[in-house]
Amino acid sequence: MRLPLALLATFGIATATPAAAPREPAMVRVRLDTPYGPIVLALDARHAPRTVANFLGYVDDGRFDGMSFYRSARNRSAPSYGFIQGGIRTDARRILPPFPLETTAMTGLRHVDGTISMARRAEAGSAGGNFFITVGAMPSMDAKGDYPGYAAFGHVVSGMPVIKRILALPTGGGMGGQLLLKPVRLIAARRLNGTPHPTGLVKPWLVKTRDRPAH
Repeated sequence: MRLPLALLATFGIATATPAAAPREPAMVRVRLDTPYGPIVLALDARHAPRTVANFLGYVDDGRFDGMSFYRSARNRSAPSYGFIQGGIRTDARRILPPFPLETTAMTGLRHVDGTISMARRAEAGSAGGNFFITVGAMPSMDAKGDYPGYAAFGHVVSGMPVIKRILALPTGGGMGGQLLLKPVRLIAARRLNGTPHPTGLVKPWLVKTRDRPAH
């Protein structure tokens, strides 16, 4: 005969209860380490949960480690403003599955100074392992009418001098001449609070082969 849980507790018999699924803090802080110093971000998991979960998947798996900031898009009339872009670029070994676009109309977040947002192709749901950080407000990236805009999901807590230094670096080549001539290494990306949740997916870039060492 199975006794009720309350009765088991009365007799001092231990009972197992399912562990609650861990929840993210409303704001998750992440540090991006670069040769110029750290950049600390506050990611808004309350208002942009899917976008933050995607970004943290890359962080918790180490998919950003060893990547770079590779683009500086300066405002032509005001070169001290614009955005820098970083992430896995086109490294298909590190990419995670796509996720739905959380527009600024959905989240209430805006592209103000120091916003981190997801880079994407023309397709609304094409964001993945690349992101950008704004220097100055960029309302043109917010959703408006039929234009979905980009998925803002947090802001810079510290490190804006590092971001401005990267923005000022020489550019050329592709992306309309906005590629950094010397990309800035993203040494590592690490959580500063909350519990890491690695995706458990394979990490092909860590696999050693005869022709190519692991990175």
